[in-house]
Amino acid sequence: MTRKFFYLLAFAFLFLQTSLMFAQTQKPNFVVIMADDLGFADLSINGSTQIRIPNIDTLAKKGIWCTNAYVSSAVCSPSRAGFMTGINQVRFGHDNNIGGTQPGFDSEYLGLPTEQKTIPDLLKKQGYISGLIGKWHLGEEVQFHPLRRGFDEFWGYTGGGHDYFTSMPDGEGYLSPLECNYKTPSLITYITDDIGNECVDFISRNKQTPFFLFAAFNAPHAPMQATAKDLTLYNHIENVKRRTYAAMVHRLDVNVGKIVAALEKDGLLENTVVVFLSDNGGPVEANASLNAPFNGQKGILLEGGIHVPFFISWPTHIAPGQIYEPMVSSLDILPTFLALAGGSTPEGTAFDGVNLTPYLHKVSESQPHEELLWRFTISAAIRQGDWKLVRLPDRFPMLYNLRVDISEQNDVSFQNIEKTKELLKRLGEWDVSLPHPVFLEGAVWKRRQLSLYDREYQLEQPKK
Repeated sequence: MTRKFFYLLAFAFLFLQTSLMFAQTQKPNFVVIMADDLGFADLSINGSTQIRIPNIDTLAKKGIWCTNAYVSSAVCSPSRAGFMTGINQVRFGHDNNIGGTQPGFDSEYLGLPTEQKTIPDLLKKQGYISGLIGKWHLGEEVQFHPLRRGFDEFWGYTGGGHDYFTSMPDGEGYLSPLECNYKTPSLITYITDDIGNECVDFISRNKQTPFFLFAAFNAPHAPMQATAKDLTLYNHIENVKRRTYAAMVHRLDVNVGKIVAALEKDGLLENTVVVFLSDNGGPVEANASLNAPFNGQKGILLEGGIHVPFFISWPTHIAPGQIYEPMVSSLDILPTFLALAGGSTPEGTAFDGVNLTPYLHKVSESQPHEELLWRFTISAAIRQGDWKLVRLPDRFPMLYNLRVDISEQNDVSFQNIEKTKELLKRLGEWDVSLPHPVFLEGAVWKRRQLSLYDREYQLEQPKK
């Protein structure tokens, strides 16, 4: 009896040790929660007192808040192409938003080039299952479909936006039918809620396997549609569009809370890397968002178009309440995930993003990026340290020192002519090394984007 008890005790100890070793070596799960057209200022952690978003705020406070975070483009599709590949999308010709095939171009190339490997492509080799819930916007032809680009599961739509309440079996554009490869999609209730619920379902069904979940919300992208219940929460906001926007962001926050709660319920939160960001800055006039203290908006390369909220949470490895100030980019997400999953950079691939882990853990004393570069239709920009230069076709280049002028109000190009020439040359050398775009958006957008540089933007939080 004593010997049998000893063997049972030894077996239990061995099982416990093996379980602990497995837990310590278990691959992390990855969740990217991407808002669509969210204004930088419209988070209480960034100073907003108008919109209540406790779940997003908690996510930021429980991890690292990257205060100098950028996306690689000022609009949806190219920004997502960069994030999805870890490569600045202009290096493979994805400069523009997807908006129909222009004369002289081929619809077969109207999407993320098929030779580019994506996050799910690379994580699949490390044993991950990947799901996209929500917006794709990287091509609607068959060859660009998310299920052809590494994702195992897809629930959502392939275009750039969707109605929040309705879809039609034969609808197009914002009324297009939802797609799903693992069940028949139910009728839309409110699409932000539906995306949240499908994310919860994905987590529940795949909790036994390392997974990558791309929670691609379309809120608060147009059309401006909120539930009656949420609108009543913001009756104090007089501007009707702003009130609707606030209600949409509130509902986004509720569903971020659902995702985090699902991870916690299934015992996955501690070993899940959760990243929250917006795909670009808020389009101020379109959805009444606010990017203060940044100048500009979606569609242009001033800070308001490309400087976004960016939080990383990983409870077992990242202490809460941290602030990280050096520049980071959405391009860094893929290399970081790949390294944490145990993978390595594929031969012949040169990422523009970097693995952030040694920087966030302060193993490396250097910074992730000495410079970041952008090109979008009529404009190009470079940030190098505190200096940022923006180049447009109808004026002298504009130079800002962001350390003392985060709102880009004082062009100091002529006071610092050597720095202006240096950055202009560096930007030009990079620009001429890039390939031609593989598709263009309509020419009408060029003049509109140029006009956005001349508008005045609200640079302070509203009083109420």
